[in-house]
Amino acid sequence: MQIPEANRVTSNLYEADFYAWTQEQASLLRDRQWGQLDLPNLIEEIESLGRQERQELRNRLGILIGHLLKWNYQPQRRSRSWFATIRIQRRDITRLLKENPSLKPYLDEVLPQAYETAKDLAIGETDLSESTFPAHCPYRLLEILSDRFYPGEPSELVSSTS
Repeated sequence: MQIPEANRVTSNLYEADFYAWTQEQASLLRDRQWGQLDLPNLIEEIESLGRQERQELRNRLGILIGHLLKWNYQPQRRSRSWFATIRIQRRDITRLLKENPSLKPYLDEVLPQAYETAKDLAIGETDLSESTFPAHCPYRLLEILSDRFYPGEPSELVSSTS
């Protein structure tokens, strides 16, 4: 099957100048010029956008759990910075889930991967060994995402400082 010349040019633009390619594709879509679209690359990019949203959720969850681990296992080193990071990650995860509600079921699936990242973060930023931390995430998703949950502290204490 021969690729039409217009599609070869568009596909070359994809490799040479991605931004220009995106603008061209948007224009072609607006003008309903379906036959001129670079469908293989367009499909790939749309799928990639979905993967990026999932990756962002997984990364933010890992950072959040990592800071919860640090908060829990090094209470003497708790700082405003850790507190701020926990609050920001919770807020950003909530916002991401509000904008992409179909990602909510993915939370259960991604929790083990996020916990591995969290342990690596906590080990790398503390003087604690890997054996200090549980093999599996010690927190439930409801706790992780709750703005009242700070492991090792009563909820009332934390809510009065926020």
